[in-house]
Amino acid sequence: MNNTTTATRPHIVWLDVLRFVAILMVIACHCTDPFNASPESRANPDFNFWGSAYGSMLRACVPLFVMMTGFLLLPVKQEASVFYKKRIPRVFFPFLIWSVLFNLAPWFIQWAGGSAELVTDFFPYAPDPSASLTDALKEIAMIPVTFTVYATPMWYIYTLIGLYLYMPVFSAWVEKASDKGKRWFLGIWGVSLFIPYLMEFVSHYLFGTCSWNAYGLFYYFAGFNGYLLLGHYLGKGNDWSTGKTLTVTIPLFLIGYLVTFTGFRYMTSDPHVSEEGMELFFTYCSPNAMLMTAAIFLLVKKVRISSPFICGALANLTKLGFGVYCVHYFFIGPSYLLTLWLGVPVPAIVPVSAIFTLAASWMFTYLLSKLPYSKYIIG
Repeated sequence: MNNTTTATRPHIVWLDVLRFVAILMVIACHCTDPFNASPESRANPDFNFWGSAYGSMLRACVPLFVMMTGFLLLPVKQEASVFYKKRIPRVFFPFLIWSVLFNLAPWFIQWAGGSAELVTDFFPYAPDPSASLTDALKEIAMIPVTFTVYATPMWYIYTLIGLYLYMPVFSAWVEKASDKGKRWFLGIWGVSLFIPYLMEFVSHYLFGTCSWNAYGLFYYFAGFNGYLLLGHYLGKGNDWSTGKTLTVTIPLFLIGYLVTFTGFRYMTSDPHVSEEGMELFFTYCSPNAMLMTAAIFLLVKKVRISSPFICGALANLTKLGFGVYCVHYFFIGPSYLLTLWLGVPVPAIVPVSAIFTLAASWMFTYLLSKLPYSKYIIG
């Protein structure tokens, strides 16, 4: 998904493992949408619990991709114009193609005889989908500035392109900074991760922000750029034993998970919770998400695989990872409906749906990769 393979870097097997873990996590995360998307689904006690349990467990999915990008690309060794020309088109054209197709889907499904309810099964955050081609074209016209509930995964591509634009500038500092300087940056960034909670529970305006100023004290250290630097910093080799790694990472993950799960359950206990309130403890740039992300990153770094078959399979899957990310949301709804038809128990619906979705997305992407100019379709 981060689309950062380089020809000059020796192949790193543990990074393929991490990509696979992150791809599976982001797919499973979207497989919780039928559980968490509406007050009606959350009113079902089983759906409420398992949607909360799985959704909380998977918050590291996107930050892991950003950390991998930081690990692979910081510091940038090319001129900004060369870097932009190489990186941005590889994500922009697939993003544009699939954004258009996602926004046409509600019209096409209903034009082909499907019901509005079927559209909502495919896109759980769209309770009242339009059957109008005109409305679909209006959504498409807005792609340069925003995404829709039909193209939910595409929010990340705006962020990824923004990170690409920022990286050559950030790299000038990263290349010269000492480890101590990087730790200072990460420390300030760590404080900024508490801002969503302070805004919710203390004051809406913080550290100089107000109705005429959105750029407060920690603004310039906040956001996904911290994950870029964290990936660069933690990606360096360490001499920790497996035992020490487990001793550190398991508590980190559990603390992050328990905060996320407890907070999400608390916020969604109100049936009238706002969308912002529902997502508060699911925020990727939060201390709880950061703890889980760092734990998984450090743990997977210790993975060693010697089997040529497994290494080859991982490399093949992760090579198609960006394409899988682009297409997978088309398969979330059908996979969910399939689990219901098969009578899969509620606690197993999310992992089973994720496996179905991953298999279908990979096969579809693999077939697309055989087309001419496939890099413009799947990256």
